[in-house]
Amino acid sequence: MATSESSQQAIRGQNPARGVSRRGVVGSLLAGWALFLTGAGAGTLGMVRFLFPNVLYEPPATFKAGTPSLYPLGVDETFKESNGTWLVKTESDPLSDRDGVPGMYALSTVCTHLGCIPNWMPADSKFKCPCHGSGFRPSGMNFEGPAPRPLERWRIVMQNGEILVDKNQKYQWEKGQWIAPESFLKA
Repeated sequence: MATSESSQQAIRGQNPARGVSRRGVVGSLLAGWALFLTGAGAGTLGMVRFLFPNVLYEPPATFKAGTPSLYPLGVDETFKESNGTWLVKTESDPLSDRDGVPGMYALSTVCTHLGCIPNWMPADSKFKCPCHGSGFRPSGMNFEGPAPRPLERWRIVMQNGEILVDKNQKYQWEKGQWIAPESFLKA
């Protein structure tokens, strides 16, 4: 029986069509393992990163704001950046039964439409949201744009002669909560 030259080379461990050598196989195996270990390492790092999330700065939910005499009539932006709060001092609370009673209230700086931060426009006497154009009166009532409801008020009380604002307790106009005694500080 006659064997061809290619079958004789195959018997000797040579494959002329592929040109694969032992070194090539070992190199391919090492490259494959290196890729596998790199992927496994990246996955492990991703898992470790997941277990230790970013730490975000959360401003304190309760803060002291000094005495009422520190604030002139109108909107004060002192705590807008640090605490997400506007303090408003008025001659009376126009949206409750406290007409004629001077005082203060604390408004949330978050637009009720999509959570953007409105800007106080003193020339127009309104808060204006730069994202979608919602407008709010100094009382917090929405009057233009897509905002579905007024701004929220925070709890505001006097404690040891100082104003204390508590963002853990919110008051919503549409739920009739703006008449709650702690949504308005008599000054």
